[in-house]
Amino acid sequence: MPKRKVGVVTSDKANKTVTVKITNYVKHPLYKKYIRKMTKVYVHDEKNECKVGEKVLIEETRPLSKLKRWRVLRKMA
Repeated sequence: MPKRKVGVVTSDKANKTVTVKITNYVKHPLYKKYIRKMTKVYVHDEKNECKVGEKVLIEETRPLSKLKRWRVLRKMA
């Protein structure tokens, strides 16, 4: 089963590619405080339908280019 994550589109300027920011909360090992970690990934958007600010569900896939390893499954509400 491939990994699936939810993120927010931060850029849609490239053709068939969007940049998605994934936010993850992790607990600090010593201070036990939750810290927000953000990851930026390049995602394949075949139909160029995603716009900046939209929430999307993405899925890990085979390498599509030098940096793209994810594809858009669907847009969330």
